[in-house]
Amino acid sequence: MNKDEFLTSSGLSVQTLEFWVEQQWLIPEETSAGQNFSDREIARARLVQNLKSEFGVNDEGIDVILHLLDQLHGLRSAFMQLHSGMRDTSG
Repeated sequence: MNKDEFLTSSGLSVQTLEFWVEQQWLIPEETSAGQNFSDREIARARLVQNLKSEFGVNDEGIDVILHLLDQLHGLRSAFMQLHSGMRDTSG
């Protein structure tokens, strides 16, 4: 989705979106037509909104939480690949 669609869907202001992209909390795909946002960015935006509003997490905490989540997803992906490779060689 484009930037306008993302803003409508996420409920973020332009200034907030620009800050979150600058902080790399959201990483849209850069295309010739501009920024393109995926469902992943919507989920991350909602997570950040919840962390800030419901739990009072500050910006430094958001950085840490998102970094840890990214590591967790990377490890999960690596584990799934390893597990799949082990299944392929044992069968």
